Amino acid sequence: WDNADFSRGVGTTFYQEFSTLNTAKPPFVRDVEAKVQRYLRSSYSAAWTLKITWEKAPVHTARTDTQKTITYQAVLTTDGFRSYILMLYQDGGMQWDYTRLTSTKVLIGYT
Repeated sequence: WDNADFSRGVGTTFYQEFSTLNTAKPPFVRDVEAKVQRYLRSSYSAAWTLKITWEKAPVHTARTDTQKTITYQAVLTTDGFRSYILMLYQDGGMQWDYTRLTSTKVLIGYT
C-alpha cells in the first residue's frame, strides 16, 4: 500500500471499530465471522473488529494521473486468542497500471 498517494486531495481513508464482546453483533461483523469460519473451517466469534477502507486511492504517480484509483479494505478481527485479517479488493477496482510504477515488484497482501 505504500504506492498510494493521498497528498493531492484525491481519495479518502475511513475506519470503523466494532467492539462486540457481550453485545449484539451488526451484520458486518457476522459476515466477517462467517468468512473466517468458511475459509478456516473452524468456529469463530469476534470480540473486536476494525474495518479500514481506502476509497479511490490514487497511485504514487498521481501527479500525472488521478483517474486511475483503487478501492480496498483491510479487516482486522480477533476473539481475544486468535487474530485474522481479511484483505478485500473492489471487483474490477484495480485501476493502477503496475507496469508504470517506480518498482516492478508488485505484491498484494501482507507478511
